[in-house]
Amino acid sequence: MTKEEIKATYSMWDILARYGIQPNRSGFVQCPFHKGDREPSMKIYRDGYNCFACGANGDIFSFIMTMEDQGFKEVYLSLGGTYENETYSDKLARYHAMKEQEMKRKQAVEMKARRKLNNDLIDIYRNGYQKAEPLSDAWADCYNALQYQLYLHEILNEPR
Repeated sequence: MTKEEIKATYSMWDILARYGIQPNRSGFVQCPFHKGDREPSMKIYRDGYNCFACGANGDIFSFIMTMEDQGFKEVYLSLGGTYENETYSDKLARYHAMKEQEMKRKQAVEMKARRKLNNDLIDIYRNGYQKAEPLSDAWADCYNALQYQLYLHEILNEPR
């Protein structure tokens, strides 16, 4: 399991129940990290905690790490996490997938820029077409250029 899957599986209340700590109705407990706490000062949330007296805060991993004085790896493995050694072919496949996504992203940006340029040219030729005197050389040039840009617009916007 990954860290996110473990967090989705265990709530902070599940972890507190392992240590026999029961939050009150408003979600507060006496902080186990500092002594002399008579009133509940630690607020328990679904995915973490925050002590308003000593300032301790974190998620289920940091709570267990502090309670049991262990490192992250031990806590992660005790909650069902798995470490997988990544082989060279796995790294290579991940690298190629990343490069392919990057290339697709660049192509999408270029296509968007082409479409914007095409739309801008269509607007320019429409304005020139409307302002020119009908059937003059300028009018004919704008009309032909507009028809060409509309053709390109269809090509750029057809689904692939």
